[in-house]
Amino acid sequence: MTSYGSSPAASSGSRTNGLAIASLCCGVIGLIFLNIILGPVAIILGAVARRQAAVKNGAGMAKAGIILGVVDIVLWLVLLAVAASNGGFSWYVGG
Repeated sequence: MTSYGSSPAASSGSRTNGLAIASLCCGVIGLIFLNIILGPVAIILGAVARRQAAVKNGAGMAKAGIILGVVDIVLWLVLLAVAASNGGFSWYVGG
């Protein structure tokens, strides 16, 4: 008999690792903006989550977060190289 307000899914112990979810979120958001900051955060959170994967679920999400973190850093390096080859960032709009 279950008590009021509890569900069998919540008490089964198969919860997804929160660090894996955070890693995946940082990796996806880092593709859009702040990729030099969110990329390493996604890699670190994913690595910690993969170490905890034996205890909690989420190893796939942690691996995806690590991969997206690496993609974020590579994307930042590509954008930096393109900006450097074009003479840097220029905000001047004039005639």
